Amino acid sequence: MLMNALKLALQQIRRNIMRSFLTTLGIIIGVAAVITMVALGNGATAQVTERISALGSNLMMLNRGQGFGPGRSRQSGPAFELDDIDAIRAEIAGIKAISPVSSSSVTLVNGNNSWSSSVRGTDNAYLIAANWTLDSGRRFTSEEESIGSPVCIVGKTIVREVFDGADAVNQKMRVDRFNCTVIGVLKGKGQTSFGSDQDDIVILPLPTFQRRIAGNRDVGQIYISLQDNVDSDHVEDRLTSLMRMRRNISPSETDDFNIFNTTEIAETLTSTTKTMTGLLGAVAGVSLLVGGIGIMNIMLVSVTERTREIGIRLAIGALEHEVLLQFLVEAVVLSALGGLVGIILAFLLSYFMAMLMQMPFIFDYSISVAAFVFSAAVGVVFGFVPARRAARLNPIEALRHE
Repeated sequence: MLMNALKLALQQIRRNIMRSFLTTLGIIIGVAAVITMVALGNGATAQVTERISALGSNLMMLNRGQGFGPGRSRQSGPAFELDDIDAIRAEIAGIKAISPVSSSSVTLVNGNNSWSSSVRGTDNAYLIAANWTLDSGRRFTSEEESIGSPVCIVGKTIVREVFDGADAVNQKMRVDRFNCTVIGVLKGKGQTSFGSDQDDIVILPLPTFQRRIAGNRDVGQIYISLQDNVDSDHVEDRLTSLMRMRRNISPSETDDFNIFNTTEIAETLTSTTKTMTGLLGAVAGVSLLVGGIGIMNIMLVSVTERTREIGIRLAIGALEHEVLLQFLVEAVVLSALGGLVGIILAFLLSYFMAMLMQMPFIFDYSISVAAFVFSAAVGVVFGFVPARRAARLNPIEALRHE
């Protein structure tokens, strides 16, 4: 009986192919919109997570000053000291790498090429903390770090703009007022989530930076990379308490430093992206309901058009539940076909939009299955009223219908 009802439903759909397509258009758009929004949301979430992770693995940045925000002073606080790093390493467990960082903007010159860039004075631990790996060359030796040798490690942007893309290792360039030998080139990272170029960077030994560029022994930042599975919130609390004590900040005074926690930032941005994806998906899901109403309207019209046919079936012995099943199956087939077309359309849309927006393509098959099941359920719900109306027609009145 079910196969016969399915056969009749397919015949009816083929008989009015254009009307059937227009009927399912709402379902197609609804399913495609929901799946596409979820796919793009997943891609955006993955992109945000990847770019935050590129800053450093489970990274905290200890900065001088109160940072930015309502009620916060933008004035810089006292600089950090190398003794602070020793204290943090001794007092706080779970640290994988800790590094002092001081930075400044400088002009780089090589031959006829000139380029304004950011230079950072630090040590080899910075490469671990900030998740940098070498593409070529080597790191600083312990002697170079201790005496402040005029050597540097550069990013891909420096290689392109200062050395015209040629091999920069063992080449010299002028950094501000002194000549520096390039000993290593970093692998490219691209842009951050905030749009800055991470590869536009020059790394010097900290003593070199302090003596030749800054002219003082100040440390502007401290990079702290935590081991896996370490509670970053607990470490942040311990770090805050330790720095308040070392900087002699009384309980009534506000911090003259701030902590940038990449784990918290990643979680916040990911949560925001998922919330927006859910809202957009819910809005797109409304079109599924609109599509269901369209199916119900067309099925009611179909019942009216086929009143005499229904009367003949009932008169020759068809039961009410058989007529009910026939129209119900027809509504479900329409909505299910719309769901299938919507899934195919969503796959193509999300793929090309991900390429256009330069984000990862992550197609969620579980959402596709859920959207298809929901579209079939829409056919059941909105097809029931027309099917019941057809099944309850009086055979005599139906046969009189013209």
